[in-house]
Amino acid sequence: MVSGTSVAKQRRREQLRDFLRTRRARIGPDEVGLVSAGTRRTPGLRREEVAQLAGVGVSWYTWLEQGRDINVSAEVLDAVSRALRLTEPERAHLFLLAGLRPPRAGDSSAATVPAELRGVLDSWAPRPAVLRDRYWNLLAVNDGARIVFGYDDTPHNCLVTFFTDPRFRALHPEWSAMAPDLVAAFRADAAHSPGDPIFARLVTELSSASPEFAELWSRHDVATPTPVIKVLHHPEVGTMSFDKVTLTVVDHPDWYLELYNPTPATPTAERLNELTRRSLLPLT
Repeated sequence: MVSGTSVAKQRRREQLRDFLRTRRARIGPDEVGLVSAGTRRTPGLRREEVAQLAGVGVSWYTWLEQGRDINVSAEVLDAVSRALRLTEPERAHLFLLAGLRPPRAGDSSAATVPAELRGVLDSWAPRPAVLRDRYWNLLAVNDGARIVFGYDDTPHNCLVTFFTDPRFRALHPEWSAMAPDLVAAFRADAAHSPGDPIFARLVTELSSASPEFAELWSRHDVATPTPVIKVLHHPEVGTMSFDKVTLTVVDHPDWYLELYNPTPATPTAERLNELTRRSLLPLT
């Protein structure tokens, strides 16, 4: 009897075979600087040409395309991806079909936030909403986040701000209780990219700037972020409590949309409306 795991593995190999064949069929040799010699029975590159471009053995590439059970590495799959001129989604798809975890894309902090996504943030106002990347850099905030958390349009990193900004620290009456969980969650995120120099640089710089962070980081605690209630003490209206939900942006899987909603049965909604009136934001 064939197990479900074996059937799934066989189907994945078949999809890998078809995927690689169709990718090389769409590229002509002249597009990659190769001289076309002889009559070609099928369009696109030959297997030996893909192997040449990727710097791998012809037999190995043939076995890969045939879906054989061979050892593959991320480095070699990256070489094949470049040879076939795969897009980022196609590259991730190749890794999945080969049975490897897709590598994370490059630094997204400089990426342009689409107008449609900014519109989602703005529509959530006056309730706070922020968009961050995997390094916890803020990519965009709405007016609600500005009036409640005091964010402006200058670059912010959530972790750096939490540990180094006295004003932000004063907003959180439970700062000491929040700090260990925050660092543990950040370590869990960083573990997905162990060789990422941006994570390493951020940890090094923050460890120098904040002894409290350095001590918590040295514990090696790990935690998975969960929906939380964020309590803060606003200097103008007093204590506010928000239910926070974090959503992944499908077409940017390393971007996270954090939406804050006033916790029911608390005066937060009324206090948020008061802040909104003072800032001249439109009320909901």
